[in-house]
Amino acid sequence: MFLQLKDSGDIIKVLDFQELIDPSTHIIHAQDQLGEEEQEPDAYQKQNLLFPSGEGLPRCWVDANYRHPQLSSSSTTNKQR
Repeated sequence: MFLQLKDSGDIIKVLDFQELIDPSTHIIHAQDQLGEEEQEPDAYQKQNLLFPSGEGLPRCWVDANYRHPQLSSSSTTNKQR
């Protein structure tokens, strides 16, 4: 699966899909898709990733408390705004 970095727009190839969909994991390992050479794996923060279409990752992939909004870190952030 390919994702895009928010800050640079670079495309990365996810190496472990289970790591990506695990909401308790905040970092995934992927390879930058630069040039023709295979790049070394690197660690990326999930919060800095999008689908190439520009759509964000599903909440259930990034928030372990997605079923309980009152416990969710994202709902706490929204209330503080």
